[in-house]
Amino acid sequence: MKSTSSLIRIVLLLLCLYVPLTAVYAQKQRITGKVTDATTGVPLEGITVRVKQGASGTLTGKDGTFSIEAKSDDVLELSAIGFRALSVPINGRTTVDIQLVSTVSELSQVVLVGTRSGGRAKIETPVPVDVISLSQAAYPTAKMDLTALLNVSAPSFNYNKQSGSDGADQIDLATLRGLGPDQTLVLVNGKRRHQTAFVAVYGTRGRGNSGTDLNAIPEAAIDRVEILRDGASAQYGSDAIAGVINIILKKEVNHLYVNAGYAGYYDHKYNTYFGKELNQYKNNGAIDGNAVSVGLSYGVPLGKNGGFLNFSGNFQKQGKTFRQVLDTNLAHADALPVNVVRRSYGDASKTTGGGMLNLELPFSDGRTTFYAFGGYNHKFSDAYAYTRHFNGNNPSSSGHPDRFPTDANGKLIFYQDIMYPVTSPGGLPNDTVFDPHIQNKIDDWSAAAGIKGEFGNGWTWDLSNVLGRNNFHFFGDKTFNASMGANTPTHFDDGGFSFLQNTANLTLGKELPGVAAGLHLALGAEYRYENYKIYAGEEASYRNYDPTFFKATGAQGFPGYRPSDEVDANRSNIAGFVDAELDVTKKWLIGAAIRAENYSDFGFTSNYKFATRYKVTSNFNLRGSVSTGFRAPSLQQINFSSQYTNVQGGTITEVKIAPNTNSITRAAGIPDLKQEKSVNASLGFTWKPLSALSVTVDGYLVKVKDRIVLSGQFSAGDTTLSQELYNTLNQLHIDNAQFFANAVNTTNTGIDVVIDYNKRWANQRFRALVAANFQHMKIDKINVPERLNDSYLHRKSFFSDREERFVLASAPPVKIGLNLDYGIDKFGVSAHVTYFGKVELYGYGWSGDLAGTGINPVVGLDSDPDKLVPELFKYKGKAVTDLAVNYKFTKQLNWFIGADNIFNVHPSLGVVNGARLSAYDSESGGAWDAVQMGFNGIRLFTRFVLTL
Repeated sequence: MKSTSSLIRIVLLLLCLYVPLTAVYAQKQRITGKVTDATTGVPLEGITVRVKQGASGTLTGKDGTFSIEAKSDDVLELSAIGFRALSVPINGRTTVDIQLVSTVSELSQVVLVGTRSGGRAKIETPVPVDVISLSQAAYPTAKMDLTALLNVSAPSFNYNKQSGSDGADQIDLATLRGLGPDQTLVLVNGKRRHQTAFVAVYGTRGRGNSGTDLNAIPEAAIDRVEILRDGASAQYGSDAIAGVINIILKKEVNHLYVNAGYAGYYDHKYNTYFGKELNQYKNNGAIDGNAVSVGLSYGVPLGKNGGFLNFSGNFQKQGKTFRQVLDTNLAHADALPVNVVRRSYGDASKTTGGGMLNLELPFSDGRTTFYAFGGYNHKFSDAYAYTRHFNGNNPSSSGHPDRFPTDANGKLIFYQDIMYPVTSPGGLPNDTVFDPHIQNKIDDWSAAAGIKGEFGNGWTWDLSNVLGRNNFHFFGDKTFNASMGANTPTHFDDGGFSFLQNTANLTLGKELPGVAAGLHLALGAEYRYENYKIYAGEEASYRNYDPTFFKATGAQGFPGYRPSDEVDANRSNIAGFVDAELDVTKKWLIGAAIRAENYSDFGFTSNYKFATRYKVTSNFNLRGSVSTGFRAPSLQQINFSSQYTNVQGGTITEVKIAPNTNSITRAAGIPDLKQEKSVNASLGFTWKPLSALSVTVDGYLVKVKDRIVLSGQFSAGDTTLSQELYNTLNQLHIDNAQFFANAVNTTNTGIDVVIDYNKRWANQRFRALVAANFQHMKIDKINVPERLNDSYLHRKSFFSDREERFVLASAPPVKIGLNLDYGIDKFGVSAHVTYFGKVELYGYGWSGDLAGTGINPVVGLDSDPDKLVPELFKYKGKAVTDLAVNYKFTKQLNWFIGADNIFNVHPSLGVVNGARLSAYDSESGGAWDAVQMGFNGIRLFTRFVLTL
């Protein structure tokens, strides 16, 4: 009994002690923390944080932080559109930092480009930004290049695949909102990326422009791509007139990624394999353009503070394609005569490989981080140039024995591995032809390093340096310098050019929560150095050894750069900027930026931007912006010099592109190049009527003054030229000359529409995405120099009707993409339809007094050659459908199989109705110009994706 009473007393004592302890433990306390993206480490704003057992809740601020009252044994519940919901036990902690994982359906909704306030939800930005996940875009398609993927993923992103265009085959110059390729700035991890040394001069739209080689960055290294569709020169500097592309590299650790694929074209309509009996064209099999690619990435953790090193690599090898119109019976509606201009016409072959590193290493103080990224890419390509004919037995061709090696008696020296016979019409003897090869070796590397952190009372800082270089080396292969006769080599080093850029940058930032509903202030400075070089090829690539000058000069297809072309030019600029974002209220955001820059070669410029967003309701925002912009003339445009072979209206000539400081340029009265200037305005809205549905609509207007383009050609035989220019051309033995000039003022207007629906239920998933662009461009003025403004002929030679059409066709007037993706359990199916609107382009013009100039180009009808009609090629609007299925064998292994352009759609033929005998007068020399859908037909593919 005594022991029982003792036990009762002990239990009562413990209960007395437990009750107050429980009360203390259950008492609410202040919980603080920070919410970040698990993949990118970016602070997440607007995340809902709720207490599970209470009614309280809050939202994270701009820096991802939150503060809330909760019991020590409670649970925090976090939710946000685009991220997996998460429950986190407090377990007595007063500080709870949390990482959220993005969902597959709405990956990477927080964007970094266009703001320096630490990231903002995509539909909350004051200007339109596309966020494209490479894992979503790259898998269900045969496309293996970043540029091609973006072309069908972003509404106002456009590019045109070139063929036989003196280097443009391997630099896919892309545009935003129909502007020039060099009017879009490219960033990697928010840092300026260098441009290519290449400048487009022949066989391409974007003529006179450089740009950035997006395909030099391995696909396996990229997490996502952010495309800011708004002028941003005031924020980021030169080249951002049309917008900014920001490529975000992977940060994952302890995950192996392998992407291996195959693709090949099966075009039963135009592949020359199916027309072998014609004995006119080369071919490479029923399935050509065969391509294999392998991408790898893996990351390892570094240190004890969340550091990482991610390294990635890609290898790709692709064969040539061969396309011609095989029906030569002109009694048929879609027939064309034999193409004697380019008997080997199609995509170039290429082999490319490279790697990329991305590193971050936080210091132990928790306030400072070292980071670095960079990589190397090598690309080799081989493309066919225009065909050379020895006799010209086909009435449509012309014989050029001056371009073939001959012996002392003028007899052809036949090279069996280079030359080949083709059948001539009417029983005439076979002709002998060859197709010179243009080869490119392109080396591209970059290295960035920086350190960022916090100091003082909430200030952030970021100090970095980025160095990049692009080297573009040309070679001529399976060709000749005919002036050397029997001694000609068949492979030539043609020289090339390189471009180096070094950018040092310091940015400071600070949150000021006490100003209105919050102010973020950023300011900084930048110093940039650039160097551009042209180096000559071997002497045999450009010299004429024939004392009579009957034989053609230099290597056929691509004469080498000469010592007189060589240049070693550099410049520097220094810039300062202030960028602010103010939440006037919780609903109203305004942003403003001003930037001043001073260039060592052309002087000072300043620009501004104002943007705003207003939350009309919780799911509907209005947004708009106005800004001025600029683009400095590139060193490539100022200093490029070349003498090349051109074919216009069937006539082969030697053309000199004279640099800005050349005596020919001065004689023509071309002024020094100056900056392009722009005024941008946009207005739109974002709407999220359902958690799974978002709609954005943005209208824009962009006026650009003094756009730099390549002029038309001025002939040494034109006696009406000024005496100084006429004498200079003839003294230098130049057939034709052209120049870079601030030639054109343009206005672009348009509307971008993006409708995105994502839904998951049970074991199923569905996504429908519509991305559309409707745009119109007009040429406001052509800025003809005074000395060339003396006649209709000279004004049009400076910038012809044909060149005007090429500027206006930088993008189709309508582009609509519809992506449909459905999955259930391990099975998925994708259908992507892209509609490209009508494009109209002029040819050079075979007939009339100005034949071959592109000035009012006309051709004679087949039925009546004396009846002349405009040579206007009408490429009708067409839709291309891609279809793929996938099966997930395991959580780690996914298999895709399908076809791009499954209905084998091709562009309209580049010919005038009723004038098919005048075909192949397009820019490319083939049956089609380079238009958005391409001309290769169905592309079959399969791919395996392994993630461990």
